[in-house]
Amino acid sequence: MKMKKLQIIKSISVVAIIMAFVACSKDDDSSNSTTDDGTSAQQTTQVAQEGKWRVTYFFDTDQDETNNFTGWEFQFNTNGTLVATNGSQTKNGTWSVVDDSSNSSSDDDGNSTDDDDFNIFFSVSQDDDFEDLNDDWDIISVSSSKIELIDISGGNGGTDYLTFEKV
Repeated sequence: MKMKKLQIIKSISVVAIIMAFVACSKDDDSSNSTTDDGTSAQQTTQVAQEGKWRVTYFFDTDQDETNNFTGWEFQFNTNGTLVATNGSQTKNGTWSVVDDSSNSSSDDDGNSTDDDDFNIFFSVSQDDDFEDLNDDWDIISVSSSKIELIDISGGNGGTDYLTFEKV
């Protein structure tokens, strides 16, 4: 009987050690979903300038506000101007993608590695929906048809997400 208990204890110990080892795996990095995808500032700039874009997702701290931008098309021009149009309406702004690698402090996404910022600025009143887009967004991912951005507010700690997809 004593031998059986000893075998059970050994078996449980081995399983516990294996589980602890697997749980501590070095490549388990939950920050990967919000870190820079390796695309350079120059590559991101080129992608943004190629065609017109629409907002397919905008989450502002605690609610989905994508519908505020339904029907709007965004043009990221080579001269740094940003033009949003919706039929007869036009909103003018500026944009840039900046290599933030000289900044050694932690970025908004909690990643202290080199990061690029996708800056958007519309000169609008505070009650205008476009004011919510004004920020130095951190880049989650960039492809030829999608740009995903994130911002974690320093003030209230809320997280904003902005996704552009090519029209």
